Amino acid sequence: MDALGADVVATQEMSPEQADALARVMPYGRLEPARDFNGMGIALRTPADVRHLPLPVRNARLADLRWSDPSGARLELEVLNVHVQAPHSPPHLQARAIRRGQVNGLLHHLRASPERARIVVGDFNATPLWPAYRRLATHLTDAALAVAQRHGRTVRPTWGPWPGAPRLLRIDHAFVHGLTVDDFRVLPITGADHSAIVIDLAAPVSVARPALVHGRE
Repeated sequence: MDALGADVVATQEMSPEQADALARVMPYGRLEPARDFNGMGIALRTPADVRHLPLPVRNARLADLRWSDPSGARLELEVLNVHVQAPHSPPHLQARAIRRGQVNGLLHHLRASPERARIVVGDFNATPLWPAYRRLATHLTDAALAVAQRHGRTVRPTWGPWPGAPRLLRIDHAFVHGLTVDDFRVLPITGADHSAIVIDLAAPVSVARPALVHGRE
């Protein structure tokens, strides 16, 4: 994280050992590890409030961030860390209902304050063809797609069927509103079936740009 210069790290499927290692580098925020697939958290370089956004089965994590520079210019944004239920989780019909409920909860939150600058990042278990992605993309900008179109790049997949396998699907996303994305990168994580995504944000005011990293540690 030091090499990337990240100010915010959003994690899913985080183990206690990974949380301990991350906290040594980024001491603020809220990390809630687990031995199953439910460990999540937002690690921060500077203090800020992190709380739960209630959703079915697995809550999102929400951080209200504020940066300022000596001139008094300020940047305020909301970071939402999301892990949407996998569609193949048994029982399958229940998993589909949970996914719809989670996306409904996210959209309800977004509509309550549509003017806020925000980034919604995480494992959505949905490619751009899936309804969960399409519903969010109608309200927010896909950061990976925006950068790829601006620079003539290919949008890279983020998930493979096992650690070390070639990445086949793009199911990890960062959606933004009220922010400009300078860069978007996909980086490998040793021993994980997902890659990390790294987002460099351009602040709409003259403050230091926050860099955000999402991914499994």
